Amino acid sequence: MSFETWLAFAAASTILIIIPGPTILLVVSYALGKGWRSALPMAVGVALGDCAAMTASIVGLGALLTASATLYTVLKWIGAAYLIWLGIKLWRAGGTLDARPVDSDASPLKMLLHAFIVTALNPKGLTFFVAFLPQFVDPHADFWRQMLIFEATFIGIAFINAFSYAILASRARTLVRSERVMTNINRTGGSLLIGAGLMAAFAKTR
Repeated sequence: MSFETWLAFAAASTILIIIPGPTILLVVSYALGKGWRSALPMAVGVALGDCAAMTASIVGLGALLTASATLYTVLKWIGAAYLIWLGIKLWRAGGTLDARPVDSDASPLKMLLHAFIVTALNPKGLTFFVAFLPQFVDPHADFWRQMLIFEATFIGIAFINAFSYAILASRARTLVRSERVMTNINRTGGSLLIGAGLMAAFAKTR
């Protein structure tokens, strides 16, 4: 795997992870109730949840690549369409982030487990990884080595993102709840997702 491919994966992952979803809503909700003390346990829980979901997806992708290169190529096209669909949906999402303070007495372990469960068991997460990862995989290189690098990169970015959202929500609650700010985040992310999907659709197959 080239450095350029890794950099493209890291950039696309950062864009996708920053976009608010159910996991970020949970992180912000705990931060509003617990403050900055929620940042570390929530970030660890999110990272572990992404690790579980991504590992399950990778096992399926490995089996698919072994079974049929043609099916794998078809999956790449489906993944490109999926990214475009996500981008359009995000662009139209508006700027609402319905986060309210929750369970101010929750222990760090409870917060960690809650974040893990919400992240790992979100069915959209499994679908997302299956659609997203093939865009960056070189079928002629060692599959599992690539997956190890991709997973470590994604989990690291997810940890930093969840930690940052928690700190931001605990210190700048008005900013996080600003419809204008969230609209700009959603529209920027949506545009980049659409662009990523188009690039994946027209990229030459290795």
